[in-house]
Amino acid sequence: MTTHRASNAANWLREKLTEQSDYEEITLGASSQIQLQYLKSVTNSNLVFQYVVVPSYEMADVEAYEAYIATFPGTGKADDLQKLIEGILEGYTLVSIGPNSYLFNSVKVESSGVGEAINEAIVQGPRDAFSENIEMNLNLIRRRYQTSELKVETMTLGSLSRTAIAIVYDQERVDSSVLQQVKDRLKRVKIDILQSAGELEKYISPHRFRIFPNMVVTERPDRVVLNLTEGKVAILMDTTGFAIIAPAVFTDFFSAMDDKIQIPLVSQFLKLIRYVGLFITLTLPGLYVTFASYNPEILKSQLVLLIAGSRAAVPYPSFMEVFFMLLMMEFLTEASLRLPKAIGPTATTVGGLILGQAATQAGLVSNIMIILVSAVAISNFVIPLSMMGYTIRVLKYIIVLTAMLFGVVGIMVSVVGIIMYLSDVRSFGKPYFRLTLWESKEKVGHQHGKS
Repeated sequence: MTTHRASNAANWLREKLTEQSDYEEITLGASSQIQLQYLKSVTNSNLVFQYVVVPSYEMADVEAYEAYIATFPGTGKADDLQKLIEGILEGYTLVSIGPNSYLFNSVKVESSGVGEAINEAIVQGPRDAFSENIEMNLNLIRRRYQTSELKVETMTLGSLSRTAIAIVYDQERVDSSVLQQVKDRLKRVKIDILQSAGELEKYISPHRFRIFPNMVVTERPDRVVLNLTEGKVAILMDTTGFAIIAPAVFTDFFSAMDDKIQIPLVSQFLKLIRYVGLFITLTLPGLYVTFASYNPEILKSQLVLLIAGSRAAVPYPSFMEVFFMLLMMEFLTEASLRLPKAIGPTATTVGGLILGQAATQAGLVSNIMIILVSAVAISNFVIPLSMMGYTIRVLKYIIVLTAMLFGVVGIMVSVVGIIMYLSDVRSFGKPYFRLTLWESKEKVGHQHGKS
């Protein structure tokens, strides 16, 4: 750490940034003792003019002006060259006054503001979502979680992007081992550019090969607040409208935020519907292959004849029919996500109708197959969080493959294998296949109360 006089710091900064087209240097005062240096692209020029330039002409002497700048909130002395260049690149203004230099906080914040949650829409409850500004996101959380036990620790990741990261937790409820693991994994992240929460989730995940998400990526502040009360840790990231919640359990991905608003019986029914949808989207394609080609004796004769009659004109085995239609559904789903919003729904709806009708009339697929694929797609969409939805989309192909090789036995082995795998998965040392972390916290609270 080296301390430099204002002239040396200003000259060093000028050498570093003089070739930048957005570099700006201004001299103030009749005696030219005040000098400003900043980057126009990341600096709020209105703040600089209002709180730095105008006061320099209104104050009686340079000493009074320096005292004003030194005590301005968010201003610090520029006594380290590394912190100086980092501050300038972030949007600070270097104010050189005589022998002293100060970094004035004039960061320009470009944010879309607080919008409505799109990916996790609910019927009742708050509709606001995180924005790309980390300070605004912290505000959304603190408005809902007004306690001194809520702690926020900050750090930066990315040698080039210098992305701000905030670790948020309740000091009274958090599991200290989980918190330490989160900090250690974040410190081990070595990357040049960090731009999204999903990217960060991938880097701090301990497993290279995994199929199930072990952290929740959400856009909803109320979901983050709810998980903070359960003793979990939230990771906020600047420049993205999503937060990461760790650890996660399997049931987290099947809970919607308006479940707590609904009547308890209705809430439990909706959760049951989601798990039924999970079972249908996972096993229905494999069951079709099994009943059509391997184990038709399991069904009643009327159903067997119905499937056989529907497939009479289809020239290839049932598993090829299933793979073909599932892939077509994947193409339509991806197209609906990637196409512009103005034409996406229309194009995919018309494409799906024409594809299904034409394929049926041409004898490429059966009528029952069209109904089955539609049921599988709809069942997959009832999962509230898309992270788990993507996982289920992949797993159903594995079950179809085992059904193609071993029939109903393959389906049973696949389902049991998935359950065994989930029972062995850990998220930051916590069992993944459990109900919730809140139950243990409540028990601990009751025990303290009794003691």
